[in-house]
Amino acid sequence: MPSRVMNPNRSSIVAAKRGDINGDGVIDNVFLTANKTPDSPFWKNVTLVIRDGRTNRDQQISFKNNAGYNPTLFLGDFTGNKAGDILVVIDTGGSGGAVYAYVFSSINGQMRQIFNSDAFNENFKYNVAYQNQYKAAVISYKLNEMYILDLTYKGREYLTEIYNKNGVLKAPIEGWVNPLSGLYPVDFNRDGTYELEAYQRIAGRYNADSLGFVQTVLKWNGRTFSADRQNVSIFGGDVS
Repeated sequence: MPSRVMNPNRSSIVAAKRGDINGDGVIDNVFLTANKTPDSPFWKNVTLVIRDGRTNRDQQISFKNNAGYNPTLFLGDFTGNKAGDILVVIDTGGSGGAVYAYVFSSINGQMRQIFNSDAFNENFKYNVAYQNQYKAAVISYKLNEMYILDLTYKGREYLTEIYNKNGVLKAPIEGWVNPLSGLYPVDFNRDGTYELEAYQRIAGRYNADSLGFVQTVLKWNGRTFSADRQNVSIFGGDVS
């Protein structure tokens, strides 16, 4: 009787899309292949495969971070060249909800990586510090901007642990901004060219103590994705 156990050494297609990737007017096939971990939703050796619609030849592209959960594909024009660019996102499964993300584009006939989450995380650095009077300041070094968060929605029990009755911190507290936790294609201008909206979760005293999200809109400038704008979203509190 043949075994029903999935062979962990055999690659499976975990995602597939169709589109004109190189701008030659012929539809190409794009796949993500990976090796399944037995009895787990964890995938290893995630690989991008592009099958040229004109020549039927395959090109394989590997990732530095090639293992995780729920690998997904999106095809859309991020560079304005009227061809489909490729967005790959993989969940890391870590407690911070981080993702690995890559964008590939056909430039001068060659597939090139034009975005990766490691470089983004290295480029976008922050400082998070609690302040007196129930506030926290988030400084974005990349954009040289400061965001002030109102912590009163956290509730009396949370606040009395770290502030005295006059709203003064009992001790200095620093939080942090997590690595990239979401990357979403959005055509804000409705012109057929997508921007990337990046999400990073703001943590307070510990990782599960979420204060909100840094949201950065990235736009292709002809050479790289640069920050078009950035803001911070916070969680709502109950209406008293």
